Amino acid sequence: MIGAGWYAASLFLMVTLGAVGGNASSGGSGSGHSQADTTAVILLGTGTPYPDPQAQGPATAVVVGSRVFLFDAGPGVMRQLRGAGLPINGVTALFVTHLHSDHTLGYADLILTSWVMRRRAPLASYGPNGLRRMTDHLMSAYREDIRIRTEGLERELPYAWSVAVQEIQPGVVYDSAGVRVTAISVPHGGWPEAFAYRLDSPDRSVVISGDTKYSDEIARASEGVDVLVHEVYPAHRVAPEDRPGGEFWPQYMKEYHTSDRELGQLAALAKPKLLLLTHIVRMGASNEEIVDGIRKGGFKGSVIVGEDLGRY
Repeated sequence: MIGAGWYAASLFLMVTLGAVGGNASSGGSGSGHSQADTTAVILLGTGTPYPDPQAQGPATAVVVGSRVFLFDAGPGVMRQLRGAGLPINGVTALFVTHLHSDHTLGYADLILTSWVMRRRAPLASYGPNGLRRMTDHLMSAYREDIRIRTEGLERELPYAWSVAVQEIQPGVVYDSAGVRVTAISVPHGGWPEAFAYRLDSPDRSVVISGDTKYSDEIARASEGVDVLVHEVYPAHRVAPEDRPGGEFWPQYMKEYHTSDRELGQLAALAKPKLLLLTHIVRMGASNEEIVDGIRKGGFKGSVIVGEDLGRY
């Protein structure tokens, strides 16, 4: 890939800088937390594979004080971080839900652009098996860019481009300075591994579904949380489509995603204080249609149809 010498030096930096094991930070927060460590959820991208300029690729930031925890890295993620007024020189940690392209096309951008914007340590990246191989191939693809930027007149920091990848299993995957992130296994069609995540901070609890069909595990993990960020599609709009493979569309949606009525049932059980909708496969449905489907599923609590750069 990039070369054994490069990776050996990278590994040394990962250990000495504390990037492995959940201690990386953006801006620093000390060993504890203060009242300034309030938590906000920012939807950087609420889109799907369809290239909608109003809905960038899937990416959600949970900001705790000065720390930024990023969930997925869809297309446009770096520009959305800038648009949200968040640091562009590296997030505290990235958590990938699964390796579908719409959730990872911004991964290389996140790695390399934050480095060019003066990230000083390896990027901490957590996700399913296969994430390390994806990362290695991306770094190999950009080895000439890395070489020119480090050896040429730009004089970028050597090895700060690197990534500290941790391929995870369900359970607590990050626990540092009052923030705990727990991975939850979810069913997403043919993917052997896909995760939702729950983040607990000193003042809020947030669950992010990623892509999933109806999941009892998410319902249990979301009981009473402050914010449940969940994908959705309008069940009444699903029909076979006139395209190659379009006859399987209803089956695909049922096995890979969560309908509005199913989400209403799940939220009625979990009772989150706020249900925040993202990754909406609309198929022409209005916001009102989708919320109506959730109501028919049984959830009577607060629902917001998420928008890019919305802060909650």
